[in-house]
Amino acid sequence: MYLCNRVGGQVSDSSFCQPTLNIFEYFRGKTQAAGLFEDRFGRIQRSFVVSVDGTVDEGNLTLDEHFIFDDGKKEHRIWRIQNRAGSYIGFADDIPSQARGKAEGNRFSWRYQMALRAGGIPIKFAFDDKMVLFSGGVMVSRARITKWGLHVGTVTIVFTKED
Repeated sequence: MYLCNRVGGQVSDSSFCQPTLNIFEYFRGKTQAAGLFEDRFGRIQRSFVVSVDGTVDEGNLTLDEHFIFDDGKKEHRIWRIQNRAGSYIGFADDIPSQARGKAEGNRFSWRYQMALRAGGIPIKFAFDDKMVLFSGGVMVSRARITKWGLHVGTVTIVFTKED
C-alpha cells in the first residue's frame, strides 16, 4: 500500500493498489465521516460530521448526505452518480454542472464545481477531489478548492463504514 500511494499521485499499476475501490459498493448502505476545511494557509476554519445513506438502483448510486458543522449548522445534499463505462458523472442541486470522476485501483478522482454561499450569495468554486480506500473500510477524501485558478482551501474527510 505504501508504494502504491507514493507513486507521485499516479496509479501506474492499479492491480497493485489494494483494496480496489468500487464507489457503488463502498457507499451502498450507511457510511459515517468526519471532516474539516482548511484555508489556503492551512488553518482549520470549520469541522463537521456527515452521515451518508447510499442506495444503488438501476445502475445509479444515490448518496443522501447529512452534515452537522461545529457551529451547529446543518446541510443536506443528495448526489446522483452514474457509471458510464468506467467514467462517472454526478449531479447534485448545488453542483451547477456535471461532476466527472474516474476510479483506478484504490483511488477515485472527482472534479466538479460547487456553489457555496459567501455572504448569502452563491459563488462557484472548483473542487479537485481525490479519494483513497485503505484496508478496513477507511477512505480518505482530500479536495483542493480553487476560484479562478487560485487555491482557497482544502477539505479533508475520513469515511468509515457502519456494520
